[in-house]
Amino acid sequence: MQPQREVEVFIRARYPIVWITSWEERRVEEAVKTVAEKLNRRLHVWSVTQGMKPEIPRPPSAAPKTQLPAELEALAQVHEAPEFTLFLVKDFHPYMRDSRVVRLLRDLAGRLRLRSQTVIMLSPSLNLPIELEKDISVMEFPMPEVEDIEKQLDIVINSMKDSPQVNVELTPEDRELIVKSAQGLTTDEIESALARSLVEAKRLTVDQIIEEKKQIVRKTGTLQFYPAESKMADVGGHELLKEWLSKRSRSFTDAAREFGIAAPKGVLMIGVQGCGKSLVAKAIAASWSLPMLKMDVGRIFGSLVGQSEENMRKAIRIAESLAPCCLWIDELEKGFAGMGGGGVSDSGTTARVFSTFLTWMQEKTKPVFLIATANDVSALPPELLRKGRFDEIFFIDLPDLKEREEIFNIHLSKRKRDPKKFKVKQLAQATIGFSGAEIEQVVISGLNHAFFDGRELSVKDLMEESNSQVPLSVMMKEGIDELREWARLRARPSAVRSEEAE
Repeated sequence: MQPQREVEVFIRARYPIVWITSWEERRVEEAVKTVAEKLNRRLHVWSVTQGMKPEIPRPPSAAPKTQLPAELEALAQVHEAPEFTLFLVKDFHPYMRDSRVVRLLRDLAGRLRLRSQTVIMLSPSLNLPIELEKDISVMEFPMPEVEDIEKQLDIVINSMKDSPQVNVELTPEDRELIVKSAQGLTTDEIESALARSLVEAKRLTVDQIIEEKKQIVRKTGTLQFYPAESKMADVGGHELLKEWLSKRSRSFTDAAREFGIAAPKGVLMIGVQGCGKSLVAKAIAASWSLPMLKMDVGRIFGSLVGQSEENMRKAIRIAESLAPCCLWIDELEKGFAGMGGGGVSDSGTTARVFSTFLTWMQEKTKPVFLIATANDVSALPPELLRKGRFDEIFFIDLPDLKEREEIFNIHLSKRKRDPKKFKVKQLAQATIGFSGAEIEQVVISGLNHAFFDGRELSVKDLMEESNSQVPLSVMMKEGIDELREWARLRARPSAVRSEEAE
């Protein structure tokens, strides 16, 4: 049901007290005013700073006015108001701890219903004492929907279309991208983002909307906002994974919904350390033009009873409010390491937090694309790996010869070196069993060595560094072989492997 329609139903059904949870005072007040005009109800708005506007006249026979606290005076005015009156009370939640306020509201509830009056309490926080749970109905006023954002965008475009200083022309694709990106923001935040875009870029872009979303994430302690700096071009190899991601790049659009495609749930990348799982995660958000959030599971757990579970629910709510977006959890098996303890070491806190997370993964309807990475598959609980949690599970193996050449080319180019001047194929053959991170370290160490000697980087520097390093595939050969055997029948390879002795 549309929020304005829901407010109207509450009033027409003579609900005495309705609590609306929302940050958007202006938008809620406009909706309530519209309903009041439609139902021919007189609306009074109260706040602790402005008092009751307009004031409710006291009957001539009333006793002389006594000095009461502001919150009690507001309820006294409600008691004296005529029939068919509507009240919007702002930020009343701090006073709900006062026993006098609670008693007055209970007394008012029956009287309001008989007189066709409704008190609407508007607050960003829900704080109901147990005595009032049966007298107050709770409603969440949702964030602006697609239609609301489109109307707001049209207002900005129409007001600025004749201005020579800015360009407000948008292609259908750009318009859809801006509207989708603005979901999860309040009306004021959207207005500020669009205005900032016109001031900074002289046109309407997604970048400033993402900046507004960064502000939301910064105010929380459970999520981090990652800038979309890495691109798929920075990722060497993994052509099958790249192809899979490319085919789902348009799955968040309205055209995909109309075609019958649901928003993708997520991907789990399991593999050898240092082979590009984290780099791919960052590149997904950049290639899809979506904000990237990172959940640090360590920040979820708190010292107070129930705090960890509430932190997880809060992180999920924030991610969903910023949808469409990507949510990245790195080294998933370490984040929920307490699962192996049977709930003994932490009184079952990890199990409860993990259960909340699993349920959300299965039931989520918001377009939040979950990107999870893991190194130790044996530490992952089986319920996490079953179908329905992720769209696909990919195994990230050590790079083969062709991929190592590509990785050398990428890292040499990033450091302002022409790969054609280096024997890249020879270097790739000398680094069998090296991961992408180890190849990067070969290039960095070679540059350091050449810089110390005061000369330019040479192939000899890179060869010496590669010969001096002992790769992880040698130090942990048994563990990697076991991981490969597990992935052979249970996961999808990220690339077509070439035949070579590792």
